[in-house]
Amino acid sequence: MARVCQVTGKKPLTGNKVSHSNIKTKRRFLPNLQTKRFFFAEEDRWVTLKVSADAIRTINKNGLASVIKQLRADGVKI
Repeated sequence: MARVCQVTGKKPLTGNKVSHSNIKTKRRFLPNLQTKRFFFAEEDRWVTLKVSADAIRTINKNGLASVIKQLRADGVKI
């Protein structure tokens, strides 16, 4: 799962790079991914996730336990 957020599922988008002379060539818009360690207090261990900056805000808002519960319901092994 390269360049895919484990929480939100964000992946690279494609589009055009437009030069000053309006020449269009293909390019990729990559998500803002970070490899981050979170302490999962319920299981007393560290969990490493590849998450986007948006997913870090989601974890801060909803809590790590609810996000991991949702991931496990979707079939992700954590």
